[in-house]
Amino acid sequence: MVVDINSISWKRGEDWILRDVSWHIRRGEHWSLVGLNGSGKTTLLNMICGYLWPTSGSVSVLGETFGRCDLRELRKRIGWVSNSLQEKLHQENTAKEIVLSGRFASIGLYDHITPEDEARAEGFLRLMRCEALMDRAYQTFSQGERQRILIARALMASPELLILDEPCTGLDLLAREQLLEMIDKIAQDPHGPTLIYVTHHVEEILPCFTHTLMLKKGEVFHSGPTPSALTTEQLTDFFETPIALKQQDERVWLSLV
Repeated sequence: MVVDINSISWKRGEDWILRDVSWHIRRGEHWSLVGLNGSGKTTLLNMICGYLWPTSGSVSVLGETFGRCDLRELRKRIGWVSNSLQEKLHQENTAKEIVLSGRFASIGLYDHITPEDEARAEGFLRLMRCEALMDRAYQTFSQGERQRILIARALMASPELLILDEPCTGLDLLAREQLLEMIDKIAQDPHGPTLIYVTHHVEEILPCFTHTLMLKKGEVFHSGPTPSALTTEQLTDFFETPIALKQQDERVWLSLV
């Protein structure tokens, strides 16, 4: 099991943010996590990374059971790409320096860099089609370029689990499709990490995401193979409004009826 969550709940004050959530991710699967704002997605991710502890239930990630493992060591095996990270990075650092810092999970670059480290960083920048940005300052990049560099940075640590937290937020159509193409390449790598792709836009769910967890008001609405999640009936109930679906290139596109 990559993720083995059993009947977890989490309470903040008098409010239950998560209720009786179970989620089981096996190796070879890539999952999308779908939920509207306030559904509990970020809370669930924080729990997977060991930043929050469940009020009840059990959590095991990458074979490590919470309460019996060193969470600091576990986090080194998990990559998490989110928009909040952008604000913490040193904006004057180059793309290559940003990616290299992922090797040490540091903000800024302070450790000794080997030629092998440099070669790996350059390889990940090429994978994300950012080689032309290698020596430019991070502050000069577009939102789409920044997201690709952050993914390259996460890959630098060779994570076993990679969480992509709404990576297409703020991107125009072309930048979004370019980023999704890069993500698909990562998913197709048999030696790559297990992916969790977080979104509230169903059209971003690529065919490579074999399974989908739908989270609604802190509870599991649906969990299973993606085709069983992305149906007219399921999505109409999920969004509580009539939905029409269009299938194109193995992706689902929504419109309101």
